[in-house]
Amino acid sequence: MSQGIFFGPISECSVIKWRCTVAKIERPKSLNELVADQLRLAIISGDYGLGEPLSESRIAEDLGIGKGPVRRAIVQLQMEGLVRVVPQRGTFVFTLGAPELEKLDESRLILEQAALKLALSRNRENLSRGLAEAYSGMVLAKKAGDVRTYLNFDIAFHAAIFAHCGNSYLADAYALVSGKSAALRTHLLSVKPEHTDLSFAEHRIMSQAVKDGDLKLALKTLKSHIDRATQAYSQNVGDIAAFDRIADKTK
Repeated sequence: MSQGIFFGPISECSVIKWRCTVAKIERPKSLNELVADQLRLAIISGDYGLGEPLSESRIAEDLGIGKGPVRRAIVQLQMEGLVRVVPQRGTFVFTLGAPELEKLDESRLILEQAALKLALSRNRENLSRGLAEAYSGMVLAKKAGDVRTYLNFDIAFHAAIFAHCGNSYLADAYALVSGKSAALRTHLLSVKPEHTDLSFAEHRIMSQAVKDGDLKLALKTLKSHIDRATQAYSQNVGDIAAFDRIADKTK
């Protein structure tokens, strides 16, 4: 008979205690996932512009890997809507026509409002802490003129709403639109910096409203926050129909 590490009966209490003390083992990411993370970050950060062509060969060469992982990463990003594959033309970073932009922000508003209601009712203290920490990071980054860090904290601010809503289905649905929204936010900052000043003020109002438990003000500010971004992008960015022009050439 083989000997184990326990000498005697195992009580239910000891099993529960053991389960609580064992740390979850994180699965290392595959090469495909790492490449997808790299490309996603490059698109969101604006290293690749909206509508910019993507070369599998060039990306593979830059990363020092084969084309296979790059190709699979592009498939993943295509599912997330961050890239477009046009037959006979190539692969491009996404762009949006005005109607699609409205649908994207409409979806984002529905998801964020629902998540905010749940998070405020279920986990207000942790939500408030998460929003306050993200906003504090935005304040410091804005003072330092660090645009990339500012945008990262902006992303973290909205992600905190889903992190504390207690509904993984809402969080998963948001993941399908959050990448596009973040990339659009980066692009909007470069062409309309005054939009960021208004956005910055709205984050402060939302953070304080959650702290005060004022759901009505938080929801109202969130709606104006997203609506104004939609209007600013569609009115001030000239490349929103870039993909439409690309697609037209394939017909």
